Amino acid sequence: MSIEIKIREIAPARIQTAVLAFPVTDKGLEGSPAKRLDRQLKGKLAALVKKSSFAAKRGSSLLLATHGAMPAGHVLLVGLGKQDEAGPHAWRTAGAVTAREAGRIWADDAVFMLPPDQQTGAVVEAVAEGALLSAYRFNKYRSKDPPPGRLRTLTVGRTAAGRNAALTRAVRRARVSVSAICLARDLVNEPASTATASYLAEQAASHCRGEGLKVEVWGKRKIQQMKLAGLLAVNQGSREEPRFLHIRYKPKTKPRRKVALIGKGITFDSGGLSLKPPRSMETMKLDMAGGAAVIAVMSALPELAPDVEVLGLVPATDNLPDGGAQKPGDVIRYLNGKTVEVMNTDAEGRLILADALVLAAREKPDCMINLATLTGACIVALGNELAGLFCNHGELAEELEACGRDAGEGLWRLPLAAEYREDIKSPVADIKNVGGGSAGAITAALFLQEFVDDVPWAHLDIAGPAFAAKDRVTCPKGGTGFGVRTLLNFLSGTGE
Repeated sequence: MSIEIKIREIAPARIQTAVLAFPVTDKGLEGSPAKRLDRQLKGKLAALVKKSSFAAKRGSSLLLATHGAMPAGHVLLVGLGKQDEAGPHAWRTAGAVTAREAGRIWADDAVFMLPPDQQTGAVVEAVAEGALLSAYRFNKYRSKDPPPGRLRTLTVGRTAAGRNAALTRAVRRARVSVSAICLARDLVNEPASTATASYLAEQAASHCRGEGLKVEVWGKRKIQQMKLAGLLAVNQGSREEPRFLHIRYKPKTKPRRKVALIGKGITFDSGGLSLKPPRSMETMKLDMAGGAAVIAVMSALPELAPDVEVLGLVPATDNLPDGGAQKPGDVIRYLNGKTVEVMNTDAEGRLILADALVLAAREKPDCMINLATLTGACIVALGNELAGLFCNHGELAEELEACGRDAGEGLWRLPLAAEYREDIKSPVADIKNVGGGSAGAITAALFLQEFVDDVPWAHLDIAGPAFAAKDRVTCPKGGTGFGVRTLLNFLSGTGE
């Protein structure tokens, strides 16, 4: 996050910079300020567009060296995709592509020219977010620092005169948002031997500071006093004591609503006695991505100052097969009186989330949202780009879907199909923690629904998009921070 973002009124033909970037839709150069500059370039830009069959697809780019024909060293076309689909995520991607392409030619500075009809705070915020996110690297454990050469300064250029105060505020919001996303990424990327439950608690206490924020960390004794039986059961096989993070934000003014955020904090998941295959364990440090997202969101609230009271809950432990570990067939009695037969110790995330959902429901919030890397079944259904959305309240689902679209974090609504409730019935307890083998994402959501009472509630199964298997333009391989932008949009009351 070393890129400096500036806002300036600029005449493209006269600006001296290493890279002068123009966003372009599927309409090509028509209507773009880049078309006027092509006269100085003697038609070379249009010729290159034709020769390369550049279609301006989202994430695409085309670079042309000017060879002294104008003060800018290179002209860069950045694709936005179809003109009628160029929403916030298209601009976010364009900002990231500009930063990436400038870095590839070792440029220290670049200018991103806003079209005359897009010089708004929302566009500037998205462009800045993309550029800043593209700069993220987790290099803590590398023996050598990566070579220099990434972009240092990105100037967002506007052609119209006017005050920049609103655009400057947009850049500040982008920095706060990206700082939170990078915190979530750092927590996920940290090795599980370091990122224990107590480490998550320390990080929450360190980062969740500021006006209106209060962090309370419950150790094992307090967890026992509160009768959080699911968390205690999963923790039985661990040498690391559990933690339960209780983070509260209260705005200065009367809140317009009260929201509870719950994040799964399994710091490493071996599967317990229902042991995973070795390959399946390789990335299981990611299993606390939901908890990381909640910590990150809470850390940003003092600066963004939404008029919402927010309760953040993160139950945290690892899941290991020690001699004292819980066993298939064990029964857990929860704080709300419901009993659960544990049929598979690798379905542990829902066991600790149930504790948090019961506590959150007792606070009578206007809504509850939980995030969890919960099921491989959701990855089978939706792949690695989309999160599953389960919700018992139509308006809440629609609001989250809109916030996700603006954030570039796709949510696909799946049914809380009552027909599958029979699959989690137990012969010895009220319910069991796994279904019959099919519809696994749905039966997991139905299990969680048993603990929400009648509170409007949404469950985001982020098992796929929480971790990138390969480099992306806005994120290198590893933790993505998925969900942070969506929740910040939701708490700020933004979204389509």
